[in-house]
Amino acid sequence: MIQQIPLKTIKGADASLADYAGKVVLVVNVASRCGLTPQYEGLEKLYRDYRDKGLVVAGFPANDFGAQEPGSNEEIATFCTTNFGVDFPMFEKIVVTGPEKHPLYAALTGAQPSSQGEGAEFREKLIGYGITPNPEPEVLWNFEKFLIAKDGSVAARFAPSTAPDDAGLIAAIEAELAK
Repeated sequence: MIQQIPLKTIKGADASLADYAGKVVLVVNVASRCGLTPQYEGLEKLYRDYRDKGLVVAGFPANDFGAQEPGSNEEIATFCTTNFGVDFPMFEKIVVTGPEKHPLYAALTGAQPSSQGEGAEFREKLIGYGITPNPEPEVLWNFEKFLIAKDGSVAARFAPSTAPDDAGLIAAIEAELAK
């Protein structure tokens, strides 16, 4: 079960998604030097707007795409709070794709092998930049989003280019919160 997979917070404490049992969790692989890094601001707003209703945003730094997250956990934490006022839970830097991927991401991509949103368009942009995108079910890029229902099931997956204020993402979050 996804909620039982051992995790570490960005400060090194033991954790798991079971710490948020009964809540809806938006799991996002994040990076500090990505064109999508400004999504931190929207993710923090989403967290502030919905946390009292039962939403948790969970950030998982990863250096898997273009070496866009080279920092240490401490450097990442400082960057997030200083530049974006991030208050949502952040976890230690992990691998989210390939043979060394963290068990959490193996479970997430296994449960939801393809994303909603503009994944095809984003894939084409990567190709245009000379980047060979990962095939599904692998994570496509930084800021891909997985919506975990209150019961721990993976309710939805959204493409990296899906903004935190996207109507489809908000509707999916609200639907899960209403359950």
